Amino acid sequence: MAIPLSNRQRWQLAAGVAVLACAYLFLAAKEFAASAFASSPKLPQLQRAVWLSPGNADYRYRLGRYFAFVAGDPQSAISSFRAAVALNPYDARYWFDLAGAYEVTGDTSGQRTALEHALQADPTAPDVAWEAANFFLLDNDIDRALREFRVVIENDIPLADASLRASWRVRPDTESLLRDVVPPHADALIAFLHLLMSKQETDGTIKTWQRLTQSHEKFENRYLYEYVNYLIRAHRPDAAMTAWEQSADTLGLSAYVPTDDNLVVNGDFSLDILNGGFDWTYVDRAGVRPLLDPSAFHQGHRSLFLTFEGPGITDAGISQLIPVRGGTTYDFSAYYKSAEFEGAGGPQVVLRDAYTGAPLFASNLLNDTDFWKEVHSKITTPNTTSLLVLAIERFPAGSPIRGKLWLDDFELSPADSEDSPNTPKDTP
Repeated sequence: MAIPLSNRQRWQLAAGVAVLACAYLFLAAKEFAASAFASSPKLPQLQRAVWLSPGNADYRYRLGRYFAFVAGDPQSAISSFRAAVALNPYDARYWFDLAGAYEVTGDTSGQRTALEHALQADPTAPDVAWEAANFFLLDNDIDRALREFRVVIENDIPLADASLRASWRVRPDTESLLRDVVPPHADALIAFLHLLMSKQETDGTIKTWQRLTQSHEKFENRYLYEYVNYLIRAHRPDAAMTAWEQSADTLGLSAYVPTDDNLVVNGDFSLDILNGGFDWTYVDRAGVRPLLDPSAFHQGHRSLFLTFEGPGITDAGISQLIPVRGGTTYDFSAYYKSAEFEGAGGPQVVLRDAYTGAPLFASNLLNDTDFWKEVHSKITTPNTTSLLVLAIERFPAGSPIRGKLWLDDFELSPADSEDSPNTPKDTP
């Protein structure tokens, strides 16, 4: 229903609307101007923005940053930051920079209070947690510092290494750090693992790796290779093989686990070569070219094909590490064929103690046999032997050689108990 208005009432209503519109436009223009001034890096404009909009916490904060980082006036910065947090106590940045200003003036109590408020405002901000952790360290509040370092590690992987190193300096205890500082996630555990390996903390690395495998998170295979190599250098092939087996399912390496029937991994070259861990590894050797050949094989569907052409060759650059038991007899066999060899001597299949280099087996020369021929021997490991290296070596080392060699079906398995150890030999 329409309400009739007199002319006077119409004019009054129009005047009221005009006043409200003018007020709105004035306030909008004022805020627009304040926003424009606040975007300037110059002091007069920042002060004008605060004057135009005194209730805007962000403008107070920007003015404080000018005093702190441009003018070098920490007291004025503190005044502006305090005004900002009074208007908005829920922004961690305001409290964080207020703590920094207090630090410059030497006000430890003010710095602590501001950091506590920053942590309350955003308990997962890694920059705030990092600053707080270092403050608590200096204040000898180790437990509180470690709690904040955990926040950093959980939320900022680039800072994880520095946080872990700082934590280790004040509490070099693997169990404690795994419980209180290192989150049970793959990235954090791998970072901690690298720290422990750099410190040669072998027992700690094993505990950390166990925690990593318990997470069932997938990670890059290279981390497994690095860890295995570390344990091999630390003379812990048993732990290295345990890690290899524990990670096989998670990393899709189940086919690369040795069996009771054959300790040689990928002995028929049916799988891609990983170049790491307990599979075949290789390095480039001048004068030697390795390939996987699908056109020639003893069984399966391909073999390892090596082309030799050049002087200075000591080995083919391809090898495999094999954990074994000391004082045990093993059956070893492999198949080869070769062609077009020239030069004195030739290549040999060799098994050595990986740590002492002592040879346990060296085959006859593998040249000029154009059909697949078996190399076979029983090998008894010394009581001190725990790791073998299987390699293809050139004999005599260093002399020129040319030719082609195919290798396939490597096997190493414990001999039957009733068999007595024999002197290593080839079976023609």
